[in-house]
Amino acid sequence: MADKDSKERAKLNWFLRLITLGDRFSYQDFFDRLKKGFVEFLIVFFGVLVSFSVEQQGENFDDREKNVDNLMNLRDELKSMQSYTQEYIGTNEWVTELYRQQYSRWEQDNDSIFIFYEEDQEFHFPLMAYYTNRDPFNPPRVVYDAIKLDGTFRFLGSEIGRLVNDNYDGTFLKYLMINTDKEEKTYIEEFTHRLAHQWVFDLNKIDVEDNDFWIENRRYIQQDRFVKYNLFKRLELWTQINEQLNTYNDLLTNNIRVLDSVINKKEEEWTIIWWWGETPSWLQASPKSEPEELQDQEQSIDQ
Repeated sequence: MADKDSKERAKLNWFLRLITLGDRFSYQDFFDRLKKGFVEFLIVFFGVLVSFSVEQQGENFDDREKNVDNLMNLRDELKSMQSYTQEYIGTNEWVTELYRQQYSRWEQDNDSIFIFYEEDQEFHFPLMAYYTNRDPFNPPRVVYDAIKLDGTFRFLGSEIGRLVNDNYDGTFLKYLMINTDKEEKTYIEEFTHRLAHQWVFDLNKIDVEDNDFWIENRRYIQQDRFVKYNLFKRLELWTQINEQLNTYNDLLTNNIRVLDSVINKKEEEWTIIWWWGETPSWLQASPKSEPEELQDQEQSIDQ
């Protein structure tokens, strides 16, 4: 039957001769070969497609893992930043209270108004001798800078990215860094300029670390309204800094809570090789409720 349906190659037109492999051409054989070739093409095509899809899925899974690591590292660094901020708040409040006492004692008729007593170490010291000290606010930001440099910041997403950026490059932090650095430096430079261009000509000896200097010259220093006003303005700055610190601390608390929530959701997702998804609600672990007998016992103990 195949021989009857086939035609000699010489009797075929140029196109059929072009696609004929042997001496004779058969439409049945042609379509069989065409179907076979098409099936082989589909096998190769879908094999390559699946291979690329799996490879892409693997890259996406790596990106997810990097994102989870970044979230955890950022969360830990935000906690370090909060600890630093809370410690800075304590120092700010302690220093502000000391210098507020100094300001309130400024007009008293007492030779020791500039001398303070340290109970822990049992020694007297002139508080204004440390007036030139400053401590610019500079919380840790190693993880944030590393993420921005290695290009994985984009994995965080726009919402988390804006949230994290508020902590590291937001308005609150910028104002804090300016106030605790440049603004403080301005008042310090004014104070040192006063000593170098006024006190040095009016007083015989300038030794701000010597208790006797402040005792012997306390009337002169009391009359220096410029220094007193400088202290007044710096106290106002410290009060403003304290408000900004508390606002920034609240921002850190809120953003840490958000990151904790996102990380918990990521950890609850199921993962199979390079695939992941949200765990169904019926598979999620529910908080264990205490038996009624134990609850009754606790209530009786509280009573």
